[in-house]
Amino acid sequence: MWMAILACVGLAAAATSTYVHVRMLTDPGYASFCDINASVSCTQVYQSRYGSVLGVPVALGGVVWFSAVLLLMYAGVRAPRASVPHVAGYLLLWSTIGLAVAMYMAYASFFVLGTLCLLCVVVYVAVVGIFILSGGEDATPARRLPIAAVSDLRALVRAPLGLGLLLLFAGGSSGAVAWFQWSPPAPPPVEAAAGESPAPPPVVTADQRSEFERYWEAEPRVELALPASAAVGDATVVVVKFNDYQCPACASAHRIYGPIFAKYASSHPGRVRQVTLDYPLDPACNEQAPRGQHHGACAGAVAVRLAAAVGDDERVEMENWLYANQPGLTREAVVEALGDLTGIDPPSYDAAYDETILAVQGDIALGNELPVEATPTYVINGVVVKGTLAPRYFDAAIAYELDRAGGEGGE
Repeated sequence: MWMAILACVGLAAAATSTYVHVRMLTDPGYASFCDINASVSCTQVYQSRYGSVLGVPVALGGVVWFSAVLLLMYAGVRAPRASVPHVAGYLLLWSTIGLAVAMYMAYASFFVLGTLCLLCVVVYVAVVGIFILSGGEDATPARRLPIAAVSDLRALVRAPLGLGLLLLFAGGSSGAVAWFQWSPPAPPPVEAAAGESPAPPPVVTADQRSEFERYWEAEPRVELALPASAAVGDATVVVVKFNDYQCPACASAHRIYGPIFAKYASSHPGRVRQVTLDYPLDPACNEQAPRGQHHGACAGAVAVRLAAAVGDDERVEMENWLYANQPGLTREAVVEALGDLTGIDPPSYDAAYDETILAVQGDIALGNELPVEATPTYVINGVVVKGTLAPRYFDAAIAYELDRAGGEGGE
């Protein structure tokens, strides 16, 4: 009974997490109920590079995992007596896999991002409880499970209800994953339509602002020597972003923070400046990412720099194209897009690549000194933010720094 309760609670938490993730992708102004402050925020975890795999929310994996647990429990009740230990063995193996994933995600959340996700904690507790309970069953040893699975599948074919549930589970899981990979929720554009003002971020309450400011004041500040190309002018708030153009979380941050920067560009011209530094998780130019899977990120970083030399509009267009075409990004696709947007042909790109990639590697070296452990990593007037902040807290951080510098913050 307790295992069923834990599985249902975990399934509800994972399903809610998936819903929050989808809302976050489609609505920049969405404020999740579990975003309590800057250090207790589900959204911040979901927006990090740990929040999804190949464009699929990790939370959806939790939905699949808990659904499989319930399905195995049902099989254990309906299975012939000889197959009950087999089912217990499958459940123990499945719970061990789930425990390994949950512990890795907990480590990434608590120690890498430094953020607590309440829904995630519910999932972790449920997974640990199911693992402990599954270990108390009389289970077939793992080495005998492959042979047992063959006979159990033969028996399943003769059980229409069980076979139907299995096919429904497999089809639903595969369909959900495929939907996120091939038809993900379309995000709204970063730029407002002509004549319209960007949508403002959600406003923090007075209590939330007070609590956030106490958190922000306690954070250490680092000295970051920006490259000479990073012109900040007379800005009193410098927001540095270590960025990977093939990183989904970087694209999400680019989208949700765009209206915030636009607001301060209007209300405090020249006072808030964003500086984007390259940290591609691509082994082609980053030795610190030997297993990086973003094999078009180095090429993208070079393309943006070359586009910037043509003009600021071209740079923005190149960045937006990269963020919109992250899956399967290749050097060839990047060079073709650069030519379409700026007129820079492939020979010119190739001729400038070696020199430009040295500048990219200079940013990488600066990130390694910090060190950068995840993309994006923000540094706001010396305060390091691993991953992202919920939009209203990102806005509050800029407003606080303006006040701290003697200026007037946002509303």
